[in-house]
This record gives sequence, structure tokens and C-alpha cells, in this order.
Amino acid sequence: MARLQQRMAEIIPAMRDEIRSLVKEHGNKVIDQVTIGQVYGGMRGIKALTCDTSEVPPEKGLIIRGIPIKELTGRLPEEIFWLLCTGELPSKGDLEDLQQDLRKRSRVPQYVWDVLEAMPPDSHPMAMFDTAILVMERESVFRKRYTEGMKKDEYWAPTLEDSLDLLAKLPGIAAGVYRLRFKKGDRINADTNLDWAGNYAHMLGISDKPEFKDLMRLYMVLHSDHEGGNVSAHTCHCVASALSDAYYSVSAGLNGLAGPLHGLANQECLGWILMVVEKFKGAPSDEDLRKFAWDTLNSGKVIPGYGHAVLRITDPRFDAFLAFGKQHMPEDPIYQTVAKVFDIVPKVLTEQGKAKDPWPNVDAASGCLLYHYGMTEFDYYTVLFSVSRAMGMCSQLVVSRAWGEPIERPKSLPTAKFKNLALK
Repeated sequence: MARLQQRMAEIIPAMRDEIRSLVKEHGNKVIDQVTIGQVYGGMRGIKALTCDTSEVPPEKGLIIRGIPIKELTGRLPEEIFWLLCTGELPSKGDLEDLQQDLRKRSRVPQYVWDVLEAMPPDSHPMAMFDTAILVMERESVFRKRYTEGMKKDEYWAPTLEDSLDLLAKLPGIAAGVYRLRFKKGDRINADTNLDWAGNYAHMLGISDKPEFKDLMRLYMVLHSDHEGGNVSAHTCHCVASALSDAYYSVSAGLNGLAGPLHGLANQECLGWILMVVEKFKGAPSDEDLRKFAWDTLNSGKVIPGYGHAVLRITDPRFDAFLAFGKQHMPEDPIYQTVAKVFDIVPKVLTEQGKAKDPWPNVDAASGCLLYHYGMTEFDYYTVLFSVSRAMGMCSQLVVSRAWGEPIERPKSLPTAKFKNLALK
């Protein structure tokens, strides 16, 4: 048994006992109330899901298993996955064991490439990526074990196997989709000496610069998880609650991530920045940018990348990307514009007085870094997001199976009944 599987087997009994005791002793405790406005407003803010892998306090930003994300920016994604699953950072031996395990599982079946190559050449990269995941469902260990018959308290183990199999293959699939869809040439073989994200950068074939591999490592860490209520995480969770395996569930979640209100933000942010750079033939002056920001707002548009559904501070993930840019591309006019926007736009939004949160989110900076290294294909950016977010989806799935979370089934009512409730 590999070390991650062994560690999960050690900690799961106590986790189950803790949750069962909580429900038994306090199951009738009221923790929230729901308004009609929330029901018709996308259930925003309703405390109705459990997620032990991460949380996002409005005044702090992303916290993974009790550790603020700003303290994890120097870690490898493999370390983050271990942390998400177990609540602990791995030892050196644990990390090496997990990396070796992922390498063994990383070969992508030929039938996946056969399917992708048969798709229309103008297929969206996300459709190709999600199709590849769904095609591999035949590999599911969980489905085979479930069909054979297994106890409910064993569900987590084959789910972890599926998750590791899937995560190991995602960089190769994502890189292959990039090279196929954008006609970049033959697929690039993996380098067995590289880590998970470094290998992804290598197989993309975009840049040989060591810092591009560092960017991929940072990107994968920063986008790995964001509690359980966002569209992709919640969709994956809902589908998995029916005991669909990781291939069905992650594919479903990533279909949600493909939606423009969820995963499209970084390319929209970069598009606005490029428009500014083109208009001013480089990084604008403070006054030019201030006027342009006001013109954008006065025309009824928003400044993409500023504001967040949950946060009320500068997203710590934005800070991490901005620091990376300052270290590696301080003279790039696109990076300079991103940094200048950070200095000017929050003040403009505060003066306007409409924004609940005038501060930048992670998407305000990530796109410009990718663009700097030559990834100019905007449609692919969500695939990068997906490779990273799959870690959060899979870890949440394993943890949910470990404690025996039931099928999700909230109650719905017709509008007529809500009208009656409103009059009571």
C-alpha cells in the first residue's frame, strides 16, 4: 500500500467518529436561515454544504486545511494534494512516494488520443479535455469494485485509486490537447525526472525557461481548491453523491468550470489589459488609466478581475502572482499595466461606491503571466484551471466517501408556494 493510501486508512476512522458524534449530538442545531431572496439569487451565502479541504473567509482569503494560501506558494502541487486529503503536509519520503506513484499511473491510453484526434478540429479545448476524462471512465476502479460488491466504509479506497489515476494523467492529456488543438506539433513525451506541474510545463512545449515551470507549479497550487460551493466543486460533489465515480464526477464539475461565469474570468481580465496596452502603446500613465477606468464604468461595463463573490480583501492569490511577475518580468508592459491597475482601480471603484469589494481577485493577474511566456490562446486558459482544480475536486470526493456522505437532495418548491410563504 502506498503511503497516501496508508495514511488515509489511519485517519479516516477518527474522522468518521467525529462527524457521527457531531450529527448525533447536535443534528437539530439551527445554523442558518434562508430568505426568498437567497433562493432566487443562486443560494448565495446559504450555509448548507460541508467542505473540510478548504475555506474562504471574506477577510482572509483561501485557507487550505488551516493554512493560509500565502504560506503554501513555495510548495509543489503534490504536497497540496496530500494536504487536501489528509490535513497534513507530507514528509520528504511521503512526497517522493506520491510522486513515484503518479509517474507510474501517468500513461494516457491510446484510445483517448484516438477519440481526441477524431473530434472536429475547431472543438473547444475544454470540450476535448472533458471528453478525454469521460472516455477514460472504463478504467474506474470504483465502478468495478462497486459492481463486484463492497462495504460502504470501503468506498473511499477505490475512489482514491481513481483520483490518483486521473490526476496522474491530466497533465499529459491537457498538454496533448494544447498541441493538437492549436497545431503545435507532435505530443512531447514526459520527463520522468520532473515533478507533476514541471512535467506539464515541459509537455506543453511553450518555453524552456525554468521559471515557466515555476509558474506552472504556482498556478496549480493557487487554483487547487476554493471550498465546496463554487459551481465546479459543487457540481462534482452533487454528481458524486449519487456514487458516480471520479471520472463522471470530475468531468461534470469541469463542464461547470467551462461556463463563462466561472472559468472564463482570467482571459476576460487579460483581454481588458491588452486593450489598455494597445490603446496607450504600452503601460499607461496613472492619469490615463484612471480616466480609462472611469470611461469603462460610465459606459455600463465592469473592470474584469476586480471584485469577488466572497472576498472583501485583495485575493492573496493575486498577491502571489503579482510577486512572481515582479521577480521575473518587471519590464513587460503587460505586467506593468496589471500592477498599475492594482494601484489605480480600487480607488476608482471606491469612489464610484457601487462595488462591495473593490479589490482584485486571482484572475486579474494570472493571464498576463501566461501570455508573457507565449501562451496566447485564450480558449485554453480554462484547461489550465481545470488541471489544478481537479485536485480539489478529487480530494473532496475522497473525503466525502470516507465519512459516508449521503446523496444530495435539497427540497424545491414552485414559485406559487414561495408567494404563499411570503405572505405568512
